[in-house]
Amino acid sequence: MYDSVRAIVDCNSFYCSCERLFRPELMLRPVVVLSNNDGCIISRSDEAKNLGVEMAGPYFKAKPLIEKYDVSTFSSNYNLYGDLSWRVMETLRMILPPNCVEVYSVDEAFLNLDHIPLQELNAFAKQMRQTVERWTGIAVSIGVAPTKVLSKVANRLAKKNKQVTDCVLVLDSKRKIEQALHKTPVEDVWGVGHQYAEKLKKLHIHTAYDLSIKDIGWAQKQLGGVTGVRLVRELKGIISSDMEEERTRKKMIATTRMFGSPVTDLKDIKEAVATYTSRAAEKLRRQYSAANTISVFVVPKEDSHTTYFRHGPTISSYITLPVATSFTQELIKPALELTERLYEKGRIYKKAGVMLSGIVPDTSVQGNLFKATEENNHRLLMDTIDNVNFAMRDDVLKFASSGTTRNWKMRQELRSPRYTTRWDELCLVK
Repeated sequence: MYDSVRAIVDCNSFYCSCERLFRPELMLRPVVVLSNNDGCIISRSDEAKNLGVEMAGPYFKAKPLIEKYDVSTFSSNYNLYGDLSWRVMETLRMILPPNCVEVYSVDEAFLNLDHIPLQELNAFAKQMRQTVERWTGIAVSIGVAPTKVLSKVANRLAKKNKQVTDCVLVLDSKRKIEQALHKTPVEDVWGVGHQYAEKLKKLHIHTAYDLSIKDIGWAQKQLGGVTGVRLVRELKGIISSDMEEERTRKKMIATTRMFGSPVTDLKDIKEAVATYTSRAAEKLRRQYSAANTISVFVVPKEDSHTTYFRHGPTISSYITLPVATSFTQELIKPALELTERLYEKGRIYKKAGVMLSGIVPDTSVQGNLFKATEENNHRLLMDTIDNVNFAMRDDVLKFASSGTTRNWKMRQELRSPRYTTRWDELCLVK
């Protein structure tokens, strides 16, 4: 019936699943994971959801409910989540032929299943789900359909009805696709944001099916041109957004963090910016690149007497470097100059960040004939620092401008051990 088969593999309550993996006693207990600085709830298990814990809600508002039902609560442990995500994606790559896996996010991947016969799709998807869970310990849901958008529809229904679907749903016929589209509210369609959903409802489009029967000309006029056309075509089962190759080199590298507590002192902000610059430079060297432009931004806390919390406007500036570089010391200096320009005495700051752009391969950067040889060979020094920090962790070697006390660091008061990336935090089996 269809010329293509796409699937999406989505880890179930991924951050919570990672926390449970090394704590089996939490398997049937409610679990939530908090965002940076323990601010909001960004992952919740089904048990926590059934208790009424809201997704993306502020932690302090949910705390009474969490304490009442003894919900296990964790700070974000990105070292653990990143490593387990890599294991899941590598497992999928081992199961499938080359170039059939597109990593979409830390907990999602699109798959090309054109090589699987239609009658074997359901059995193959179930076997793949079992293999991923057995090899990694992370439970996943799989949606299979002719296009990416329809596979997201299938995956949503698979997760919503786990007892019936066993976390796998294959839409392999026109009848099944129409039934799934009827069950999917338009606001739950991948690619339809809140504003578009409200607009579509005013046009009497309430389900994914209502949207799928619209013609292409209507989509071009009402849904923002090419993007809307692709969405409607995909709902009709026509591939418009095919598999993308993994980018080995990023076009922009950023490191941003919320401060652990409000910051007013320029010294603390400069320490944070220097630290973020070091981290961004390390990422730059990891892909053998150099940057032409460095941008710095700070976010002040805005005085507001409303009931809603919000940050002040982002204040930013940038410098174009005379020569592209990946050397930390050559990036920190302009970053601190920008910080001094942006800082206003008396203001309270909640966040800062550094972005590197104008990225080129580092092999294209020529040395300076008018500098001593050792000054053109900073790469050896940088590689040594990177290797030591990778082996020892926690920025054992750092530039003095990054500070030593770092009182502005992000709060992670409830973080679990980094079981898979730190020798001193390995899980002990007795």
